[in-house]
Amino acid sequence: MSDLPDGLPDGLPDWLVPVAEGARAIEGSDLTAFLPPQGKPVRRGAVLMLFGDHDVLLTERAHDMRSHPGQVSFPGGSIDPGETVVEAALREADEEIGVDPASVEVFGTLPELWLPPSNFAVTPVLGWWRDPAPIEVASPEEVHAIHHVTLDELFAPEHRIQVRHPGGWMGPGFLIGPDKDVILWGFTGGILTRFFDFLGWLPPVVDPPVHDLPDYMLAEHVRRTSAAAAADEEPGDGMDILEPNE
Repeated sequence: MSDLPDGLPDGLPDWLVPVAEGARAIEGSDLTAFLPPQGKPVRRGAVLMLFGDHDVLLTERAHDMRSHPGQVSFPGGSIDPGETVVEAALREADEEIGVDPASVEVFGTLPELWLPPSNFAVTPVLGWWRDPAPIEVASPEEVHAIHHVTLDELFAPEHRIQVRHPGGWMGPGFLIGPDKDVILWGFTGGILTRFFDFLGWLPPVVDPPVHDLPDYMLAEHVRRTSAAAAADEEPGDGMDILEPNE
């Protein structure tokens, strides 16, 4: 189900018009090699890509969570029965960090993307924060911190990195936070990289420095690797590093 408007919201800032147009033009294959399998059951989720004043809102998951500790993500989670993807994304943003759904104008979605190891099919919902208000962590058991990241800051070459996971996965990443010591990578980093590259907004970077993940992000990898070894199975790869909160 969807409740997207037919046109663009009144008053949408000019700089977001190309974002809306790009969302309508982009294909899932432009964002990932993993698309939901046809005719097979999947778990469905939604995340909110919320844009403010030339910035995007991100959350940093609690560092002691059972799954994906410390990962930087868009607010989001599983879609409840009867919900649209838009309703789910707005509800999760409200529950996690107190974003008032009435303050957000939804202006598009990206294609549904698939995380094979967890079988999650995730729809990124694009929103313009028309009436921003102060927010705070509403669910500390899920969220460690909130990050307002300007696009100029995100795209700056000195903040672009390659991230190396102990499982062998390498992928694009960004350094964010006041001290630029928070690593944004995985599913969310991949969406931002590929979408803004599709728009032509992401400057190329030659040989970005390689960063290993900090220990607090590796707790789950250790558990999953041990469990996989015990079961003689392969652990999930980097594309499953960030799935919606449950």
